[in-house]
Amino acid sequence: MTKPFLIMQLRPEDDTSESEYAAILKYGDLDTKDVHRLRIEKNGIPDDLALGKYSGVIVGGSPFDISTPEQDKSEIQKKIEQGFKRLFDVIVPNDIPFLGACSGNGLLGSYLGTSISSRYGEAVGCVELDITDAGKSDPLLTGFPDTITVLLGHKEACDALPASAVLLMTGNACPIQMFRVGSNVYATQFHPEGDAEGFTLRIHAYKHHGYFEPHEADCLIGAVCMEKTPYAQEILRRFVSRYKS
Repeated sequence: MTKPFLIMQLRPEDDTSESEYAAILKYGDLDTKDVHRLRIEKNGIPDDLALGKYSGVIVGGSPFDISTPEQDKSEIQKKIEQGFKRLFDVIVPNDIPFLGACSGNGLLGSYLGTSISSRYGEAVGCVELDITDAGKSDPLLTGFPDTITVLLGHKEACDALPASAVLLMTGNACPIQMFRVGSNVYATQFHPEGDAEGFTLRIHAYKHHGYFEPHEADCLIGAVCMEKTPYAQEILRRFVSRYKS
């Protein structure tokens, strides 16, 4: 691999950030030498970031909520959101390979003009999602069963599919679960890198962040530890395999 993948992370806790990073490497079949990691939760996205140096961009989750009223957002959240707008000004028109999970989904959806709210929030857990007809012919999903299991947990989501996007996966509680813009720009509301170990850590870290009631933590941990999500993880592996250069 001559060009690394850029992994951008927004989690402020070292342990959850490290766990997410390790999972992206594991399920993407990546080595540390194959990636450039940026933790942007402290200083935002560098102004001089040159996307041409990378095979593609992978963005992980975050405790930030885009739907938080502007006056209540921290300065670093505002800086990160502005940084992503600049980034998408390059990624979207140039169709640069991009895979955004959870917060990456909301950031891309918001950039594309759809509203983000708590209307379709989902509790932490394992959920079955349906692959759309368009999804069945997408390179990242072709050959999958009609329904797959994923790990997720989010307080907000896209209220509608962005006008320029193709819906690839949908769910009963939250209809916009995976979409594509152009040929190479993807977003998932769920976590393709998610596994029981990582979600257990996140449940402990975020049990007072409004995703669920704190007393539910042990029950949720028990539930996610019983579930496997191989097809969701395969999406991450296929993204890396398709775009590595």
